[in-house]
Amino acid sequence: MKITKFIVGLILGIFILITPFSQFQSSPVEPLQNLAVQLDGRKKPLDTVARETVAQIHGKNSYQATNGDKLDYLNTYLSLWFNNRNWNDEPIILFNYRPLKETLGLNPDEKYFSFSELIESDLREFLIAIKQKQAAGIDLNRDETEAITIEQRMALVVSTVGIDRLPLVPHPNDINGAWASVEDAGQYYDGDAVAQIQTTYNKLKQTYRNSPQDEIGLGQIAARFQTELASLSPDVYPETAVVNREVRFYGLHPFAKAWMIYALGFLIMLLVLLFKSFDFYWGAIGVFSTGLIIHAYGFWERMQIAGRPPVTNMYESVIWVGFGISAIALLFELIYRAKYYLLAAAPLSIVCLILADSLPAILDSSIQPLVPVLRDNFWLSIHVPTITLSYASFALALGLGHIILGHYLFAPQAKERIRNLSKWNYGVVQVGVLLLTTGIILGGIWAHYAWGRFWGWDTKETWALIALMCYVVPLHGRLVGWLGDFGMTITSVVAFNAVLMAWYGVNFVLGTGLHSYGFGSGDSVMTVASVVGIDLLFVLVVAAKYKGWFSSEEKKELPVAKQSELITDN
Repeated sequence: MKITKFIVGLILGIFILITPFSQFQSSPVEPLQNLAVQLDGRKKPLDTVARETVAQIHGKNSYQATNGDKLDYLNTYLSLWFNNRNWNDEPIILFNYRPLKETLGLNPDEKYFSFSELIESDLREFLIAIKQKQAAGIDLNRDETEAITIEQRMALVVSTVGIDRLPLVPHPNDINGAWASVEDAGQYYDGDAVAQIQTTYNKLKQTYRNSPQDEIGLGQIAARFQTELASLSPDVYPETAVVNREVRFYGLHPFAKAWMIYALGFLIMLLVLLFKSFDFYWGAIGVFSTGLIIHAYGFWERMQIAGRPPVTNMYESVIWVGFGISAIALLFELIYRAKYYLLAAAPLSIVCLILADSLPAILDSSIQPLVPVLRDNFWLSIHVPTITLSYASFALALGLGHIILGHYLFAPQAKERIRNLSKWNYGVVQVGVLLLTTGIILGGIWAHYAWGRFWGWDTKETWALIALMCYVVPLHGRLVGWLGDFGMTITSVVAFNAVLMAWYGVNFVLGTGLHSYGFGSGDSVMTVASVVGIDLLFVLVVAAKYKGWFSSEEKKELPVAKQSELITDN
């Protein structure tokens, strides 16, 4: 019976994966999506170039033009590339940071601006002053770093609109050699071959300009164009199957499928807990396991595409931490049959995956070449995943901690359940401490090889140590009797803010240190700070109730022994 329910759960998860069935049908413009481009240090399909370019400029994968046209990422990119509308006046450039908009005299309530609006603002003079500060070696403030981000988005628009410099033409014989644009193909090939690909390219461009909705015609021309390019250098041009693998990966969107399946597993497990007659525990495990399998598949595919472990930027670490939360929770669930591990893990994994999917301007999902310090794949493969798995453990403890605090607030009489939850939470914190300690030691060894020293009080190193101490000290306090179950619960929630600082704050708030390859835009700082503030307020409310600060006057007059029975779980 258990196996049957588990299999039913797996089938439910697979059904979500394959829905809608249309996602497996070939697109008429597939040959266009599969055109290989050498860009950002690797060969990738035009589909990925389009997806990444639009996300970096606009902050999302679609655009609604001023005339009402709704364009997906591919058509947005093609419209930019073939310049079939006035992109100077299209408000496509994302500009979120309100104080800088006010400084530049722009409407602070607008989120998107056109190239013309930004050029006509005070941005140019502002950037000149920034360049002077950089030349003088003066650190930039938040307004200035945000201005540089806007400048980069504008530069990307300029390098995309109507430019025939996209490197589509393979090197004649060197697999690692630089590719050329159609316009510059004559430096590698003779006149006849060049004339042929230029004719086909111009026909593709003209067809899109005249009939952007003619997907069949565009696909046919693109297929011919791809064949001509591949025939120039068959040993260098990537096989269609290799390029199409990346297109299919993004088309399937496995991480989005994974969070949907986690959500279904969460709902089923919640029903199992609420209704004793609903005996589908192993079905919930099956659904959740399917989500984890899809999540792992997404990682595997991204590793195959990138040729490295996918944990080298904030996007990848968020996806990996979400995976770690679910994997650790499932492992503990299979050991203890607690039911609460999955309830604590699913919302956190879902949040990680949704954030990674919905914030492309902040969490850049593009696959970039490794910076030099990360090119030792052995250390990259063990240090970074170990550190981020510790974050996953502490995040799971955060989730369990909130469940326990919820019991203290709404069901303080469930003392036995609170004790069990506290015991399970304590074990998760111990795993997190073990992983973080191991990760810090491995990082020191890697630092010795990369920078010639084991420890240098770099910002990332310092905050990793602070986060470790925020858990180690309370763990020892529990051993000597200074903290009880409630104290450890508060620790598992509040101490996660130190992890958040080491993981997010160093990269997006401080932006300093040798780990500069991980820095990113700080557009989300206020949102994160607000969430942390609300959460700490919740902890304070629970602590006040636990201490009896909300007790009535009659209760306060009870003997101390009686009060203790009401407000403690010991």
